[in-house]
Amino acid sequence: MSSSSAPSGQPKQIDPILRNALRYTISPREYQLLHRYLLSRAPAVRKRTPPPRRYDAISKASDDYNAAAIRASLRLAVLTFSGLKVWELVTTKLLAHGTTMRPQKRRPVWKSPNVRLTCSLSLILLFHRLLRRFFIRLRESLLTNEAKPFRRRNPRLAKSLTSKIAPAIGSSLAGFFLAVYPGDQLRITITIYIFTRALEFCYNYLEDQGYFRNRPYWFGSWLLMPVACGQLLHAFVFDRDCFPEGYGRFIMGNSPEYVQKRPQDYPKHLPWPGTYDIVDSLAQISKMRWPPFTSPILYPVTETLPKRLQSISPITSPAHPAIRSLSCALLHPNDPSCMRTYVSYWIQAFPKIARFFTIIFTALSVTRYKAFMDSPITALNRLAKSILRMSVFISGAIGTAWGSICLFQHTFPRNFLPVQRWFLGGFLAGMWAFLERKSGRANFMYSARLSIDSLWKVGTKRGWWRGIKNGDVLLFAVSLATVNVLYEVSPRSINSGVARKGLGILRGEGWVDRAAMPQHEKDEDTKD
Repeated sequence: MSSSSAPSGQPKQIDPILRNALRYTISPREYQLLHRYLLSRAPAVRKRTPPPRRYDAISKASDDYNAAAIRASLRLAVLTFSGLKVWELVTTKLLAHGTTMRPQKRRPVWKSPNVRLTCSLSLILLFHRLLRRFFIRLRESLLTNEAKPFRRRNPRLAKSLTSKIAPAIGSSLAGFFLAVYPGDQLRITITIYIFTRALEFCYNYLEDQGYFRNRPYWFGSWLLMPVACGQLLHAFVFDRDCFPEGYGRFIMGNSPEYVQKRPQDYPKHLPWPGTYDIVDSLAQISKMRWPPFTSPILYPVTETLPKRLQSISPITSPAHPAIRSLSCALLHPNDPSCMRTYVSYWIQAFPKIARFFTIIFTALSVTRYKAFMDSPITALNRLAKSILRMSVFISGAIGTAWGSICLFQHTFPRNFLPVQRWFLGGFLAGMWAFLERKSGRANFMYSARLSIDSLWKVGTKRGWWRGIKNGDVLLFAVSLATVNVLYEVSPRSINSGVARKGLGILRGEGWVDRAAMPQHEKDEDTKD
């Protein structure tokens, strides 16, 4: 009998294709809302679709876990692909307005980076949930009395599979689907981010266990900054192709007194070294072991510059005759005093950097408007302190990085660490992070990620190490397993509520925070 002629006492049969399409795209609650506001108002559609109660019964009668996992994966795919297309539209149409774009070759759909990133992320989510459920069920079955013979025959394997952290590790095998996306900078960035977050959560776990109970007051994440700044400054001078470009633009754009710009009255037909030409010349000067400065004003006939440094002649030729070092003649040619130059840098750089962070911090504080409404004086005072600390930190770091060049000229012999002193200068610049030690952990971790990325590229470029094929994917899977295990053992070690709730979505538990759940709910949450 067809569905149209079915007896009134029996529910109408639903087309299997339509039923499965609905199950794998929409949940019962969402279907109820859709039926209430849309489907019920279209008679033709209403006749072909089941009522909410019927749809709810169908969903409960089948295995809805897999359907929910597929629904979440499809939604992530749609959201990711839409976001990437919007970002592509913004970068190509709005941000690149007025610039000539190179024509790009059309590539097959399966080779599109947007499609492959979308597939990679959605597959990670899907198989993370499916693998987690598989290992949970496997663990439960191995713990039953019927599985005692297997446990006796395979004690080590049984112990591994029945461990509390077995589902967390097993589900992390989904991280290998990161290999679906091509191995470019974005994949490396994702891997480094997960890796550093895993290290951060491990530190939090050890701290909760009391391993750092008697640490000194100055010990903290800010200690990452001196090492990171030292490596980044060295790479900025000698391996700029391995240095983050945006970081370099920010440094050069906030380095008055040390980066000599082309004078307005300088003849246009004469060459003037660019900002990065100045940095390249400093690298060459350090390789030449910091030669002294011979003023062309005092010795007009003598060749005062090496041939490899002729490009900086427009800056050094009119330099003050009292300057002794060639690097000082390049950095501050109009003033022989290094200390006075450093003070002048602060006078010019600090107000500009303070204005920049005032705009940024004020915009970010909009989300905390309730605190301003409750106590405006206290909130404004806290905001002003944050702006001041960050402005002093960044101004001091940039100024110290430049000023250390002059400092080492006066304190070190020419042949003492001629190239390595750049790392030492960056290390001193990073010490300014002490001012932000209580609230700058995110900034310190960001700089550490940039440094790790830069160091890896420098090492690969110079042949210090050889990479493993898809090694970033392996590191991503291991890091994801570490985060999952820590979230299983000690949810509070994940010191971000958003990260904990994101892991809940990844595990199929919903937008929940296990760190805020009672213990009995956590125990029930681990069951299928």
